[in-house]
Amino acid sequence: MIIPMTRVRILGPRPELDQTLAALQDIGIVHLAAPKAAPALQPVELSEQETRQARHLRNLVRDLDVLATRTGTPMHHPPAAGPASTADFARWVRATHRVGREIDRLERRSRDAAGQRAEIARFEQFVQAFRGLLPRAQGGRMHGYQLILRGEDPDAVPRLRQALEKVLGTEFALETSPMPSGELAALLLVPTAEAPRVDRLLAQTGIHELPLPPGVAAGAMLDALPELAARRDALDADLADLDRRRKGLVEGEGPDLARGRLAAADRLLELAAREQAAMTPRSFVLEGWTPSSELPRLTRDLGRRGGSTVVIEPVAREEWSAADAPVVLANPRLFRPFEILTRMLPLPKYGSIDPTPYTAVFFPMFFGLILGDIGYGLVLAALALGLRRRSREGTTGRAIAEVLGAGSAFAILFGIGFGEFFGDLGHRWFGLRPVAFNREESLIPFLALAVAIGFVHVSLGMILGIINAARGHPRQAVGRSAALAMLIFVTVALLAAFGIVPRGLLTPAVVVTLIAFPVLVVAEGIIAPIEFLSTVSNVLSYARIMALGTASVMMAVVANRLAGSVGSVVVGVLFGLLFHLVNFVLGVFAPTVHGLRLHYVEFFGKFYSPGGAPFAPFGHWRPQGTPRP
Repeated sequence: MIIPMTRVRILGPRPELDQTLAALQDIGIVHLAAPKAAPALQPVELSEQETRQARHLRNLVRDLDVLATRTGTPMHHPPAAGPASTADFARWVRATHRVGREIDRLERRSRDAAGQRAEIARFEQFVQAFRGLLPRAQGGRMHGYQLILRGEDPDAVPRLRQALEKVLGTEFALETSPMPSGELAALLLVPTAEAPRVDRLLAQTGIHELPLPPGVAAGAMLDALPELAARRDALDADLADLDRRRKGLVEGEGPDLARGRLAAADRLLELAAREQAAMTPRSFVLEGWTPSSELPRLTRDLGRRGGSTVVIEPVAREEWSAADAPVVLANPRLFRPFEILTRMLPLPKYGSIDPTPYTAVFFPMFFGLILGDIGYGLVLAALALGLRRRSREGTTGRAIAEVLGAGSAFAILFGIGFGEFFGDLGHRWFGLRPVAFNREESLIPFLALAVAIGFVHVSLGMILGIINAARGHPRQAVGRSAALAMLIFVTVALLAAFGIVPRGLLTPAVVVTLIAFPVLVVAEGIIAPIEFLSTVSNVLSYARIMALGTASVMMAVVANRLAGSVGSVVVGVLFGLLFHLVNFVLGVFAPTVHGLRLHYVEFFGKFYSPGGAPFAPFGHWRPQGTPRP
């Protein structure tokens, strides 16, 4: 349901504005809105100093958010007691810049050390790959090249070998070895006299030598390994120390900076709230919205904080429009998880109807009708229970788990009605019999059930549309009532024509339809008959419940029969499990998509009025996703 709201006006002496705003921020239940324009009222404008402060605070918030992202430090600490002073904000600005610079310095040192560590590791891998060949490169007759080739290029070595043969003939040795990095290490040995020509060749082909670590000569690579190992261990120690210093800096400064983030955001909210106020030469005026049930608490708490000089009064209903009021959805605990489905659309307008309770009743029913299998329902219930245990109260994950849990309950219930347990396994193994009918065979009864549910669902939507229209558009309400009457009596006439209900109802139903038709045209215009035909097609579109449900059970039956026809028991079981897994995924996906479509298009289209503004009370800043107390 949509909570009733009351527009309130708060009056007080001009010097008390800041104190009143501080009280409202602590109370946190008033959605501020600009007062109605009047000749004596002047909107409050921020001073030059306040504008400059707001700019600096926005920069501080931005810098702190960037710092929090870089360090992985959440800004979730409670705000410091009492309001922050200008000196506090200046201290937080300095601390933010100091911590940012220190983090930059530590990260630069870490990158440099990690780069050196990677070069040493790469060099060690090269030396290990050619340990048996390197001593041959130490003599004066041969010159050695340490090369790194791209491993993803399979033609790199043949091209290099071909180019060397053109220059040197057969007077060279080229050995290659793959490296853990995916690159290809190559050791090239050539006569020392030919080294200048090879240098030019390598430059032309764009092949570079592996850079040697500082202090390592080309002919003494094996001798340098112990020293490089010691250097690598020292770099590991440096990296660990830099990481400890970074964590220590974050842990030491993080809580205070988080308090600064909250204080800066609170001050920005306060400055924005000041611009919602209006002034006379002696007093201030604030207006806003609060839940009607919270008005006594607001009056009590504001009176305690503001004293007798501040007055709060409800604004008469005639002075405000429902289109201006913010919207708060509040549903019983049983229905609340289904708000996640209605919130996928814009909020309904204030004064209209919240579709959440109806979605909570019909969506799991549609889901269960389509899935309709005890075995699949039990698997889905287990998944929903696991997700629920891993999620926290009030989170999206918890809501999804509870919606799926309701869908699984209806799937099990209808599975009992249809006698299905992983298709026909229940019948074949346990002698399970349908309580209602067998979906595999009774297509017409299933189709009739689906269309009948569609008739009820669409009719309910039209009734809600009539209630909505009656509040402000009586003529539209009459037209929608005529359309509903036509839908009902056209259905009765069709049922009577086929002998499903007494044939004596045929003539009265046709007469009522003929009477309702001109009323519909007069009330809603010449386009109304076309819209009525659209409504009839909406009812018929619920046949998709039958089509999807039948497809699901047929796929399960096919999986069972194919699994039984395979010669190997193991292969048959694995094949059946795979087919059932695919069918289960489709059986969860299809009811969700098509169930939502039947709600959003066929049902909501009859009464839903989107466009409501969310209730955003003026209060203390809270990180996104943090529930309000």
